[in-house]
Amino acid sequence: MSAVGERVVVAARGWIGTPYRHQASVKDVGCDCLGLVRGVWREVVGDEPERVPPYSPDWAEVVDAETLLEAARRHLIEIAIGEARVGDVLLFRMGLGAVAKHVAIVSGEDHIIHAYWGKAVCETRLVPWWRRRIAGAFRFPE
Repeated sequence: MSAVGERVVVAARGWIGTPYRHQASVKDVGCDCLGLVRGVWREVVGDEPERVPPYSPDWAEVVDAETLLEAARRHLIEIAIGEARVGDVLLFRMGLGAVAKHVAIVSGEDHIIHAYWGKAVCETRLVPWWRRRIAGAFRFPE
């Protein structure tokens, strides 16, 4: 594991238990999946590189554009999905063929840390259901 990857996972684990709150990014208060990655970015890298505009829970279905993938490509380092390792970021398509709208941090060989509707930030297994939906893999900058 790289030094940055280790810092990313330590930071992400510090968010475990933070309640799900749409559009939020405040440790122990609330966050969504993007808010988790934004919070980890602030802890590991520094100031966020751009302001996130308001978005609705169904934003991906409304805009039908790869907004999340495009933002990841602007600020993270894209890697092959098979090269993802601890500390990297995975983007998911919640429906097969849909745009990417969920994000998680790889925390172990078969584990991810993420927040999703109705759940606090948690560490779960990267089961086949999630694996089939991976849309992209990214690394935090050094």
